[in-house]
Amino acid sequence: MNIALWIVAGLMAFVCFLGSAKMFLPRERMAALGASAQWVLEFSPGALKAIGAVELLAAAGLTLPAVLGIAPVLVPVTATGLVLLFVGALTVRLRRGERATIAGDVVYLVLCLFLVWGRFGPEAFAA
Repeated sequence: MNIALWIVAGLMAFVCFLGSAKMFLPRERMAALGASAQWVLEFSPGALKAIGAVELLAAAGLTLPAVLGIAPVLVPVTATGLVLLFVGALTVRLRRGERATIAGDVVYLVLCLFLVWGRFGPEAFAA
């Protein structure tokens, strides 16, 4: 189980790291990536930078505390924050009627819930 949790944490850290590109790419360029990226036009550039910063911090928070052994309780706390982020993403997709592109966000939400359950529960890091 511990190995599965590490794999999921690494995968989600990678996804969040890629998602943090919102901080650097203009929203018009991101919107040109496809129909599933049109949501960025509803947000200001500042809001997109904030979302990207949260994702960058999440990428670090899912792995570094446990790897470095400094406050490893931050791993499930970060995963809890990501659950909230993906609930927000699902809300935006549902509000926009993008039911066809919702599957990825649901998968990410479930993976984060698995991390929360595993790291707060049976495979919690020892204090």
